[in-house]
Amino acid sequence: MNNYYKQIKDILTSNEVFKKVKDLSKNRNDLESYFEVGKLLIEVQGGEERAKYGDGLIKEFSKRLTNELGKKYDTTTLKRMRQFYLLIQKGAPLAHQLTWSHYQELLPLNNINKINYYINQCINHNLSKRQLRERIKSKEYERLPDSTKNKLIVKEDTNIKDFIKNPIVINTDKEIINEKTLKLAILENIKIFLYELGDGFAFIDSEYKIKLGNEYNYIDLLLFNIKYNCYVVIELKVSELKKEHIGQIQTYMNYIDTNLKTIYQDNTIGIIICKKDNYFIMEYVSDERILSREFITI
Repeated sequence: MNNYYKQIKDILTSNEVFKKVKDLSKNRNDLESYFEVGKLLIEVQGGEERAKYGDGLIKEFSKRLTNELGKKYDTTTLKRMRQFYLLIQKGAPLAHQLTWSHYQELLPLNNINKINYYINQCINHNLSKRQLRERIKSKEYERLPDSTKNKLIVKEDTNIKDFIKNPIVINTDKEIINEKTLKLAILENIKIFLYELGDGFAFIDSEYKIKLGNEYNYIDLLLFNIKYNCYVVIELKVSELKKEHIGQIQTYMNYIDTNLKTIYQDNTIGIIICKKDNYFIMEYVSDERILSREFITI
């Protein structure tokens, strides 16, 4: 046991020295050090199964480390290092783009697929610890379609529709009484709204004017997705989805395809954001470019 304690102390002491001398590489060393400490804590406790039922050694090591190295190595911190090691063993990547603070946000999650999703989001979008925490709190992973989660598990190619959450969260303190107030709430937090839709969305215009015959019509929101190279028409409804909404957005999509889309771009997709979805209607929509999503406000 004393040999294990000495190894743990040496690793943590070395890491403290490293952080003071090589600031640019300290994050990588933090993660690798805490991984090694977690591994030793599992070994000294006799393996993962036995470690679940006894934390006497953790408490003893924590007390000794606190006396010799300071208060930062309390029992909770050592348990997190042990949990961190087990997490990596179960398939989460030891991603040096993340900090120890990121991993501490992830450790309470009990689903390795969920953890891997958030790790990839942190890497792809350079999320801070606070941004990661907000995404976890909003249950972003849970709001993904089940088909998307399955694609991520088997590492299958994804498309533009896969990461559009359901429901979509609208950040606002307004009372949403009609489409106008819903649109204003979205425009006031347009950056957050685009993140809700997924990767690569860019805002073009609201109330985008088009002419159908002798009449002018207005598309609630017109976006473009850079990643998938297509226009995106969004219609906002504060009611339950109705069959006439499908015809309306399909008309707008066809207009964009005829008048704006080039031969180098993919077909326009349409998203109806409504207060309540109607799955019976969507079941009979043959145009796979159209999808509906409910919205909630926070």
